Amino acid sequence: MLSDLVEGARADAATRRENTPLSDLERAAADVAPALDALEALRPAEKVKIIAEVKRKSPSRGHLADIPDPAELASTYAGAGASAISVLTEERRFGGSLDDLRAVRSAVDIPILRKDFIVEEYQVFEARAAGADLVLLIAAALDQRRLHELHELVGELGMTALVETHDEDEVLRALDVGAPIIGVNARDLGTFELDPDLFGRLAGGIPGSVVRVAESAVKQAADVAHYRAAGADVVLVGEALVTGDPAARLEEFLAV
Repeated sequence: MLSDLVEGARADAATRRENTPLSDLERAAADVAPALDALEALRPAEKVKIIAEVKRKSPSRGHLADIPDPAELASTYAGAGASAISVLTEERRFGGSLDDLRAVRSAVDIPILRKDFIVEEYQVFEARAAGADLVLLIAAALDQRRLHELHELVGELGMTALVETHDEDEVLRALDVGAPIIGVNARDLGTFELDPDLFGRLAGGIPGSVVRVAESAVKQAADVAHYRAAGADVVLVGEALVTGDPAARLEEFLAV
């Protein structure tokens, strides 16, 4: 599944490159307002912080929500206390787009994460040109040299990388490139099965100087509490928010 998602994202980026060459993106990225300080927004605090996600569908669950106005949803998230907004821009399996990210950027003044299967420089420049402050880099999708190169580019453009991991080796790889924010995704991207205890097993290997983000397997406040007790500074939540009352659920999660 992961290889299919990566190849699809690569093919879609190639199509966009035919209409917008990298040189145009580089100029656009230089012209947008500087990226917001995502590390400051997500740094550990007395209460857990939430990255709230704009997510229409997923390969594992299919259709989740229509979300005709991602800017309105993002504004709801921000008003309810989210520390950052994650915007899925993958088109084929998640129904997202860079237009969603641009719409959200125009509506909120908190950091925005471009969540996609990023494997090449073109996609990083796309993220910055669209107004992203954070970029997701999935360790399982990148060899170490590529992870290092893309992590460096994200920083050079003033953004912050959230490096996603799924096992001890990937945590070590994230630390090796100097990732300031490390996510642990409870969902296996090969089988899409969930392991809610994975974060707890890996969190001890992530230094306190690094922001620790728990991803996936959140349905209710008890799940957020489970991650918080295991050492999560931040929890990224999508499905549980878009399939219910976003503001009410977010407020419940932030009360943990």
